[in-house]
Amino acid sequence: MSGANPYRGEASLVVGGETVVLRPSFSALVAAEEELGSLFALVERASEGRLGLSEMVALFDHVSKGRPTGVTRAAIGEAVVEMGLAKVTPVLRLLLGQILQGRG
Repeated sequence: MSGANPYRGEASLVVGGETVVLRPSFSALVAAEEELGSLFALVERASEGRLGLSEMVALFDHVSKGRPTGVTRAAIGEAVVEMGLAKVTPVLRLLLGQILQGRG
């Protein structure tokens, strides 16, 4: 996960040849919650295998602020589809773990 610090709850995703750091800051998580609803419910849906692709992409979009220009939500969605769920699940798991456990 080049450029990302997993000890800070960060992950990375390659989108259109650009490495995007997914950084779950307070403001990014608040914005995600405003769009997606309760983060606890989001984590619960994910643990039950009911997290929608659009929800995953929206979460990645919110936590990827400061990304290269041209990396849009649609581009993130295409990258997720290109990678496949098996490869993107560890990225999601790391972010959801940070949401639940925090950095410490």
